Amino acid sequence: MSTLEERAVGAADFADERLGVAKFARSSFNKIFPDHWSFMLGEIAMYSFVILIFTGVFLTLFYVPSQHLITYHGSYAPLRGQKMSEAYASTLNISFNVRAGLVMRQIHHWAADVFIAAIVVHLLRIFFTGSYRKPRELNWIIGSSLLILAIVNGFIGYSLPDDLISGTGIRIAFSIILSIPVIGSYLAFFVFGSNFPGTSIIPRFFIIHVLILPAIIAALIGAHLAIMWHQKHTQYPGRGRTNRNVVGIPFWPAYALQAGGFFFITSAVIAALGGFVQINPIWLYGPYIPYKVSYAVQPDWYMGWLDGALRLMPSWEAVFGPTYGGHMIPNVFFPAVLLPGVTFGLLFAWPWIEKRFTKDDREHNICDRPREHPVRTSVGVGILMFYIVLFLASATDVLANTFQTSLNLVLWTLRIMLFVLPLVAGLVTYLLLREMAAIPTIGDPKIPVEIRRDFDGSFTLAELSIHGEEEEIRELPEEVAYRSLVGGNGHSMSSQDAAPGDSSAEASGIEDDHGVFEVPRD
Repeated sequence: MSTLEERAVGAADFADERLGVAKFARSSFNKIFPDHWSFMLGEIAMYSFVILIFTGVFLTLFYVPSQHLITYHGSYAPLRGQKMSEAYASTLNISFNVRAGLVMRQIHHWAADVFIAAIVVHLLRIFFTGSYRKPRELNWIIGSSLLILAIVNGFIGYSLPDDLISGTGIRIAFSIILSIPVIGSYLAFFVFGSNFPGTSIIPRFFIIHVLILPAIIAALIGAHLAIMWHQKHTQYPGRGRTNRNVVGIPFWPAYALQAGGFFFITSAVIAALGGFVQINPIWLYGPYIPYKVSYAVQPDWYMGWLDGALRLMPSWEAVFGPTYGGHMIPNVFFPAVLLPGVTFGLLFAWPWIEKRFTKDDREHNICDRPREHPVRTSVGVGILMFYIVLFLASATDVLANTFQTSLNLVLWTLRIMLFVLPLVAGLVTYLLLREMAAIPTIGDPKIPVEIRRDFDGSFTLAELSIHGEEEEIRELPEEVAYRSLVGGNGHSMSSQDAAPGDSSAEASGIEDDHGVFEVPRD
């Protein structure tokens, strides 16, 4: 044993004798991860959050969270001599004067977009495969909470430069808070410190954006991972996979190297976006001036559905008579407060809603195939189509200008589509899945064919047998070394571990030579 190895063993003994970390480290290194690509969607979100933290710390060193008005004398000539807030001037300074400032700001922005997109796609995978069911309801709630916090923090971060577009967004946010019945005016003045625009909202947004919400998001990610670590992953159905075991690759070294490489790939893609794809060029918009509104102003993509709902909402107001205090609820309340409340309320309650209808209270560790549950899948497709139409509605002015038509025609077309398309999409999905269920060979791998030309010039088709036989799975060298270390079948599921109803395990004859690791779930 070399000197370096002796020191490493000595350090490990020191920690184990005082903290008892050997057992936890051994079980952690042996943890099994499914090797399906879709399980990496959550990792993309986590890696993007790490990039957000590092780039955010850099930007914090140069950003000035102040709405105090100054006269700009910086290096960007078109804006010299104009009045603007210190927040906007410092963002210009980051973009044009701080070394690597612009690329760091763009990487930060792209990472935020990728972070929320990865959460949304990850959530859709969880929904369509039914992975939110018992015992993972708590992690479903934590994941949904992370989506809300990510959207809110993304909006606040987008608002910090105090440019013309973000200032318009803050103005809309003030109106939304103001529309809340009874407490709206009190709440709006409490958040903004005065009537709009005031001078307090940017400093407050800054503290919330860099300190409070990131801390909460980091804590929820930790809780999300801890619960997942305890409950173990779900897995797709397949050979040797049951509701009582986990089949995949071990954390060390196979998954650790795979995940580490994937982190660098994710970082490289986001860095390339930040370096080569321009995003949010605030110097083109100018500082925020309340009476100025520009054409084609859209928020970041994750706020598009809310912006679209505001545009499509008719100018309806609910007025209560003197008996109820003579209170009026403006039309802003319905798309911007009521709709998000219903959306995320249903999202949180979905596991219990489905359980109420299906009466299914069993534990589920095997993912469903979406085609096997036409009702859940068609409902999901219909709801998804509803929000896609709302997202399109955030570009009503651009659509009207592009197609050279009136804005009213675009508005009414999208209003009709908002109610018709979800029904059509859900119904078509349901009928297609029912038809697929009637085909017994659906989902089976296709047999490849080869086109051969004979001597007489005719063509014949010949089926290849490459998928006709069961594929042989070979063990990796590190798996062989690991198996010899733990004593052969120490982590294979024994016949006592298999559930009485797990006929697939019995039929497949799970042994220790099929090239993947598996551990009993409990």
